[in-house]
Amino acid sequence: MPPAKKRPRAYDHLRTRTAVLAQFGHVRDAVVTLTPEQLARPTRLGDWTVRDLAAHMAMVLGSVSRSLALPEPPGPKPGLTLLQWPPATAAHADRIADDVEELATGHPDLTALYDEVEAGFLADVPASGTGDRLLPTRVGSMRLADFLVTRTVELTAHTDDLNEALGLEIPYDRQALAACTRLLADTLADRAPGGSVEVRVPPFAVVQCIGGPKHTRGTPPNVVETAPLTWIRLATGRTGWARALENAEVSASGERADLNALLPLMG
Repeated sequence: MPPAKKRPRAYDHLRTRTAVLAQFGHVRDAVVTLTPEQLARPTRLGDWTVRDLAAHMAMVLGSVSRSLALPEPPGPKPGLTLLQWPPATAAHADRIADDVEELATGHPDLTALYDEVEAGFLADVPASGTGDRLLPTRVGSMRLADFLVTRTVELTAHTDDLNEALGLEIPYDRQALAACTRLLADTLADRAPGGSVEVRVPPFAVVQCIGGPKHTRGTPPNVVETAPLTWIRLATGRTGWARALENAEVSASGERADLNALLPLMG
């Protein structure tokens, strides 16, 4: 019998909304100070410059308002659950790149763009409610509350990209970092259900995954442990399993504690 999947983690809609705004605010504060030379620098994201990346981060927040402006999808249930979102993103990479190029070209004033999308978010996503409204998104219909959690992943991972490209220390909102870490950890557990390996990302997440003998008490025989940003880089393909082990960014003990075949979780 296959391992039973656990009930999905619940996220507080209003706390997630606050986290999304806070992380976007950190990014905005940095982006509006960048020089033309800094905006022209390359990033680790293929052909994207820092300007392209900054435009994409505005698009990440603006996507909430754009989705809310469309008719609500029919039916009481979303077409896509939160844990189905990470692997669904890779298929849309080319379209996203085209949209980013169009946005960056059409909005040379990044300060004005950031002000516009933030004002739209504040107007369209009230600081109340349950987040149960269905949204049509690029990858399928989702609950607003779930879609906001995906925004923490995008904003947190891309904040790391900006820091890497520019040598900055743009801060990470704790709640945004926590939601991002937990979603990606839960996605791993969903992809490889089981209880033979314990993956620890302190202080935010502990999950069990991979079929085999289940741990019940004491120290688990198979343990993977890493820091939140390293976990996010692994889960999103920004670093590889072997490289993280070599650099002592991950500790892995036990014969089953090898996540290489399961990573990355999103492209």
